[in-house]
Amino acid sequence: MSDGTPINRQWVLSLKDGNVVIDWGDGLFQDVRAGDFIKVKESEISHHTLNEELDLLIRVGRVTSYTSTTVFFASLPERPQRTID
Repeated sequence: MSDGTPINRQWVLSLKDGNVVIDWGDGLFQDVRAGDFIKVKESEISHHTLNEELDLLIRVGRVTSYTSTTVFFASLPERPQRTID
C-alpha cells in the first residue's frame, strides 16, 4: 500500500503552461506544486498527466507514487468548504 492521498488518475491534469492540477469538480482545481486552489478554464487544460510528469513530481516530493489508475500525493491542503451559517 502506498503512502499519501490517493487521487484517481483521471482527475490529474496538465495545463498548457506546464502546471499539474487536480480537478476537484465544480470548476475548482488545485495546483499540486503550490497547493493553491485555483479556477481553470477548460481551454487551459492540455492533457491527462503523463508518467514522465509524475516522475518529476516524485523527485520534488509532491507525489509519493502512482499506478495506472491512481496517483498518491504527499500532504495536500484540504479543499476549502463553506460553513453552515
